[in-house]
Amino acid sequence: MAAPQTTVAESAVSPEAIEFAARMYAAARQGDAEVFKQALPAGLPANLTNEKGDTLLMLAAYHGHADLVKLLMEHGADPNRLNDKGQSPLAGAVFKKEDSVIETLLSGGADPDHGAPSAYQCIAMFHQQEKWQAKFDEAPGKGKA
Repeated sequence: MAAPQTTVAESAVSPEAIEFAARMYAAARQGDAEVFKQALPAGLPANLTNEKGDTLLMLAAYHGHADLVKLLMEHGADPNRLNDKGQSPLAGAVFKKEDSVIETLLSGGADPDHGAPSAYQCIAMFHQQEKWQAKFDEAPGKGKA
């Protein structure tokens, strides 16, 4: 009988590291900025990504935590990093109608053209053009992702 195969990821990452990462993803969903005020300066990668390709920034944005989104971007989190489905944090914030997150992402360089669907496509799908079209057109990150 052959021994079960172990992937590189399974052999390279300790159970403790996996548990720590899970705690960080939960803290991002909950908007626990205090955790990140300590962890980011101590070396936590700002673009830490889960098994679905969701970054800490994506999780914080999707759950409406503008203050944490700003903190993560201040520590190098990429506002244009797409998850494994090709979705951007900005499109997720539009879907969830998280206005303060949308504003924070736009000021941090999020590109409304980036992703599938893009944030532009999302404002059309969810009938939010009147609210966001002009701001998306003038976004500092437009066309730069």
